[in-house]
Amino acid sequence: MAAAVVAAALPTAPANAQPSAADALKKYNELSEQASRLNQDHLKAQDDLKARQGELDKAKSDLTVAKQAEEALRGQVDLLTEASFGGARFNQLSALLVSNSQQDFLNRMTAINILATDNAEALKKLTDAVDAADAATRKANEATEASKKLLGEIEAKKTELAKQLDEVRAQYNQLNAATQTALRNKGDMSTILVPAGTAGKALEFALAQRGEPYVYGSNGPDSWDCSSLIQKAYAYAGVSIGRTSYAQAAAGRPVSRSEVKAGDIIVYYSSQSHVAMAVDNVRAVHASTEGVPVKIADINSIGPISVIRRIEG
Repeated sequence: MAAAVVAAALPTAPANAQPSAADALKKYNELSEQASRLNQDHLKAQDDLKARQGELDKAKSDLTVAKQAEEALRGQVDLLTEASFGGARFNQLSALLVSNSQQDFLNRMTAINILATDNAEALKKLTDAVDAADAATRKANEATEASKKLLGEIEAKKTELAKQLDEVRAQYNQLNAATQTALRNKGDMSTILVPAGTAGKALEFALAQRGEPYVYGSNGPDSWDCSSLIQKAYAYAGVSIGRTSYAQAAAGRPVSRSEVKAGDIIVYYSSQSHVAMAVDNVRAVHASTEGVPVKIADINSIGPISVIRRIEG
């Protein structure tokens, strides 16, 4: 994600500083933010594909069960039909004519009614099973087509992301040595006390990753992107949240900027493409962008805040 925060970390430029250095940094931040958005899009598409594949697996399982039920019920209907043609099923007149007594007649009529009821029920169940098999087939076909479409989208996003990353790296190489040094600075590495509870546990994990590199799409344990850092931090605290910044923007409950406290998730930009974790009401720790390690920054300097979410409390 775009490391607008790093601009604040740079020494104040003298009045006669060349504007090209500031412009280069601004361009780098813009390209990084765009790359972060593409990275989150790519990750979301992968999550969507997993969900679709789960739907496909369920549809295939439902289809198998429906087909087995259909075959079993079809056999039951066949047996009842054979029994009927074999003389096991009588009408009331034939039952009366062949009966030896009133009780025998009642017994034969009971058998007739049972067979008729069984046959009707079996036919109804068979019809339902056939309908279920047809529905499962449609769902399986739909899930298959959706999966194929998502696979195509993933490849397109992957290609687009790779192109964007090339631009980011090229722009980074155009930054002067002082700017690159400032970007690589690990920032505040001092010991920070965290509160008790889930949020404190998550923050403890995030702070322990300070100085580790940012890598697009990385899931740790030695490199991170913005959302993987937050996800793993809360997993360390025993809480499962989504992989993408988009999913994390909906986790927990919303809080206002003035209410921010340690462990809150802060999501940035209208695209919600970057995420950080509050250290307190002023600072946050985040995985910023390529060329910048996981570090602490001023909450407001990272970028325009979209939403703030609290997982605990």
